[in-house]
Amino acid sequence: MANKAIGMIETKGFVALFSGCDAALKAADVSMTGWESVGSGMVTAIFEGDVASVKAGIEAAAEAAKTIGEVVSVEVIARPHEDLGKMGSFLPS
Repeated sequence: MANKAIGMIETKGFVALFSGCDAALKAADVSMTGWESVGSGMVTAIFEGDVASVKAGIEAAAEAAKTIGEVVSVEVIARPHEDLGKMGSFLPS
């Protein structure tokens, strides 16, 4: 994960997340590393790339997802610790 950032968006409802992911991938040079169903209708997608691209992608995702459903939270981690990759196969390693 050296010199990369990770970004996450959590929405209530898969359709909102799907729309947000589409917007993020079109708006910025990011890669989607995976998604997880959190439960109670909440789903989270994870992206990676350089810091500026991840910030731009997550902002675009949140704007698009808001038009369809509820955005629960967003987060960008600029220089994640390498051990974060051990948390799950959906995180970049």
